[in-house]
Amino acid sequence: MNDIDFNNYPNDPEFGRTFAEVRDFLSRINERSLASVDFPWGRWEWAFSLPFLPVKRLTKMGIWSHGGKIVALTSYESTAWDVYYAIDPDYAFLKEQVLEHIHRKMQGPEGVRVPIPDNDREAKMIAEKIGFVPGKAKEYNAVIDIDDQFVCELPRGFSTTNLEERFDLCEYNRILHRGFNHPGPETNSYENIASRLKSLSGPDVILKLNTAVVSPERHFVSYCGIWYKPGTKYALVEPVATDPEYRQMGLGKAAVLSALAKCGQLGAAKAFVGSRQDFYYHIGFMPYSESTFWEYPDKSTQNG
Repeated sequence: MNDIDFNNYPNDPEFGRTFAEVRDFLSRINERSLASVDFPWGRWEWAFSLPFLPVKRLTKMGIWSHGGKIVALTSYESTAWDVYYAIDPDYAFLKEQVLEHIHRKMQGPEGVRVPIPDNDREAKMIAEKIGFVPGKAKEYNAVIDIDDQFVCELPRGFSTTNLEERFDLCEYNRILHRGFNHPGPETNSYENIASRLKSLSGPDVILKLNTAVVSPERHFVSYCGIWYKPGTKYALVEPVATDPEYRQMGLGKAAVLSALAKCGQLGAAKAFVGSRQDFYYHIGFMPYSESTFWEYPDKSTQNG
């Protein structure tokens, strides 16, 4: 097609019009054919909700459109080294343009790498022709069929809540700090709390779906965030964290299954998580897909 339009992403790190158009594109292609499991709309919104997005490089990201509708995207997430892409299956002929754009325009100080699905032979051949090489890093996705009656018993004295019912940014900060094994005690500084608030301020966040397990001392000790639009088929689990002092008690399982049940009640049929941790397999997730990060330049030869 000769009427494909290309534009760089605007210099706008907020939840503006282009952000929403990209979100709707990512939602559309997954609802239709699960075409962007590595980079679903929830991951896009989560990236814009965190302080790690390389905002000074947003204008290097590419958007391809046809008839006013986005059909392909290249995007940073949390570093200038990793780039993700998504393409409407009806426009698969854009793969070469997309990968060339990543190679020519989106390299950071260390080069660039991009996850390519292991079952996409065409994309791997294009990447190899450009000069990318497969690295050792991988991305994994797992999937679960949602039962809106998921039940998981908690130990005596523990309960579940959600962030609509108990919007406690200090406890939210506490569980994510501890749950992701950050050293030392959490700090409820203005900067930290403001960052946590932004992470919950995306236009599609549904606070009542984001579920926490509460200890007898009233602390959040496990947490499951979830991204879901009522009436759509698929949810994304992100992030999940459990306080190290409360692991191996079934609390993480309870948080995740409770959040999924609420999505099921709103119409979700499946949920994905970008992980292959045994924790998810033990609660019912199954392996779904694998991607390999292809790198440019070839770092394996730089010390040879």
